[in-house]
Amino acid sequence: MQASNRILVSGGAGFIGSHLCDLLIAAGHDVLCVDNYFTGRRRNIEHLLDKPRFEVMRHDVTFPLYVEVDDIYNLACPASPIHYQYDPVQTLKTSVHGAINMLGLAKRTRARIFQASTSEVYGDPTVHPQPEHYWGHVNPLGVRACYDEGKRAAETLFFDYHRQHKVRIKVARIFNTYGPRMHPNDGRVVSNFIVQALSGHDITLYGDGNQTRSFCYVSDLLDGFQRLMAAGEDFIGPVNLGNPRESTIRELAEMILQLTGSRSKLVFLPLPADDPRQRQPDITLAREKLGWEPKVTVEDGLKETISYFRHLLAQ
Repeated sequence: MQASNRILVSGGAGFIGSHLCDLLIAAGHDVLCVDNYFTGRRRNIEHLLDKPRFEVMRHDVTFPLYVEVDDIYNLACPASPIHYQYDPVQTLKTSVHGAINMLGLAKRTRARIFQASTSEVYGDPTVHPQPEHYWGHVNPLGVRACYDEGKRAAETLFFDYHRQHKVRIKVARIFNTYGPRMHPNDGRVVSNFIVQALSGHDITLYGDGNQTRSFCYVSDLLDGFQRLMAAGEDFIGPVNLGNPRESTIRELAEMILQLTGSRSKLVFLPLPADDPRQRQPDITLAREKLGWEPKVTVEDGLKETISYFRHLLAQ
């Protein structure tokens, strides 16, 4: 990317999007942050508002947007079950109509466009760990389908625009990511457990706590974003970006209790419908094509995240 690139980040006031805006501004780019603030928060980008190269626009990507840009990062979509199940029709519209509108913009401006896809395209996987060539095991009628199928449809749109209109695409499948600026009420295990531990409340685990996840720190994820965008036109993805180190939900809860010094107790509740039992990325392709793999340990990443939430809850 050239230093003078004009870059649009949809969902730019969200957890991952705001960190991406930080990186792009630091690299000397002109950044247009687009967000409707459904899950994104203005406080995540307040420190950038006085930067001359930074601009923010309140806009919903389900409506067309007419701007001039060189690169697009399409991150707009609620990504936690609590948020994406709140209005499932709107969630599906955001993934599908949002993809159509951003791809249309990329087609008109001849911009490169990055799609933040998700490990949820694999559903409750029957293959472990999950490689990119695995087609997934998704319930199209379930309560999570608005997000899972929305993201799968978005990938279809990206590849069809690439084949039919020669749009320059990049597609990354993001596995569980955590770090500062996570929404405190997003219902994800890392933020849930930290907030509960710091508040002295019981830590709620669903099922027996033996289901597994793989947690990637946000700075590692963004390194993968940048490497994918910088890769040649012959590699467009999809590519898994996540931490292959697998741990149980109970192990995560116990680590957070230790790091916070909390005396909260573990409480077990029924497992939600269609909740995956296992989730672990096969990152062979990312290693081979991008020279990428996570560097931040879960313990170090959790320390940074706990520090952020400790400060947030003290306000």
